[in-house]
Amino acid sequence: MAIFQQVVFLLLCAISIYIFSKKVGEIRRNILLGKEEILDSTRSQRWKNVLLLAFGQKKMFKNWPVAIMHFIIYAGFIIINIEVLEIVVDGITGHHRIFAAPLGILYTALINSFEILALLIIVVCMIFLIRRNVLKLSRFMKNELDGWPRSDANYILIAEIILMTLFLTMNAADFQLQQINDHYPDTGKFAISGLLAPLFKTMPENGLLLLERCCWWLHIVGIFIFLNYLPYSKHLHILLAFPNSFYTRMSPAGKMNNMPVIQNEVLYAMQPELAPANAETPNQFGAKDVMDLSWKSLMDAYSCTECGRCTNECPANQTGKLLSPRKIMMDTRDRLEEVGKNINKNGSFQEDGKSLLNDYIQTEELRACTTCNACVEACPVSISPLSIIVELRRHLILDDSNAPGEWNAMFSNVENNFAPWKFSPDDRDAWTKEME
Repeated sequence: MAIFQQVVFLLLCAISIYIFSKKVGEIRRNILLGKEEILDSTRSQRWKNVLLLAFGQKKMFKNWPVAIMHFIIYAGFIIINIEVLEIVVDGITGHHRIFAAPLGILYTALINSFEILALLIIVVCMIFLIRRNVLKLSRFMKNELDGWPRSDANYILIAEIILMTLFLTMNAADFQLQQINDHYPDTGKFAISGLLAPLFKTMPENGLLLLERCCWWLHIVGIFIFLNYLPYSKHLHILLAFPNSFYTRMSPAGKMNNMPVIQNEVLYAMQPELAPANAETPNQFGAKDVMDLSWKSLMDAYSCTECGRCTNECPANQTGKLLSPRKIMMDTRDRLEEVGKNINKNGSFQEDGKSLLNDYIQTEELRACTTCNACVEACPVSISPLSIIVELRRHLILDDSNAPGEWNAMFSNVENNFAPWKFSPDDRDAWTKEME
């Protein structure tokens, strides 16, 4: 029986890791389709960002009750999965609770802490389900979450509840087996499963053994399924939050990356003698499709957890405009996934007649943005929808000549008069004469 368990476990493990690795490789390739982005901070600053934003969840603590609940799920996910290490070793070696004897009392203390966290996770997941489906908080009811995105969030919360319940039930059945079968090591009664154990007191030994083994297998199979579900879910941020925080833009809020070509045009207009004889003109300004964005913007898209805090803080969205920063990130990820499937099918990207701009994100959305950075500030891991908006808007204006008449008038004034106003530079100080 032990050999059968080892073979099946290793087979499931190998298949799971292969499928996960293949999808992760595709996501990495998709991200690297983006253009180069120069990092604007030192490594020490970026590691500090990882500790504060990814591990410490600093921005979440602006709302303490929700932050604590989120931290319970997050900490539980990381800490309880340490227990998975024992399941993995047991599965490979064919042993049962292989760490119990070497660790002794420490083992009992660890499992107790895991069980308390498991119970807290069940409670918090239920609260989050109620917030989403009963209280229906406004940021969870936006149109961009209709269909799969809303279901995805519920599936993950339900999966967490099931996994934690299996963990506690497995330990409760295990405790009862310790009382009647000495081939299981005596670990004593654990904090939470010990309270559940009396429910199984009347079960026969075979029934207990079947229950314990079923919970063990369902727990590990559930983890393998969860692992391979992650890359297709918004919960990929569980993994990408760390590299995304490491590479977060550290420049002052509101600072935009200027285009050297445009800067030079202004310089040459003011100092024509500096203009080169044969200045190169770029083939394209800004971004029309995902390949025109930076790799960091594409990583942002995959890291988005669709929490909606960015949209909730967006002044344009609050006043009824079409813009939703969350939708910008979701659309970018959806288009990038479509491009990835195109590459998988054809070996390289073949033009499909679509683009991020117009087919996914509309002009009205981009024009509504005030570039206030509220979305970036609100994001728990400092994802920047604004970077994508600015690049798409640059393409609209500079390549497509698609701008409102008021903007075009301002652009003409800047080009001709070096200021947004329709006054000649020579007359700009004429008003001071009235003060004499």
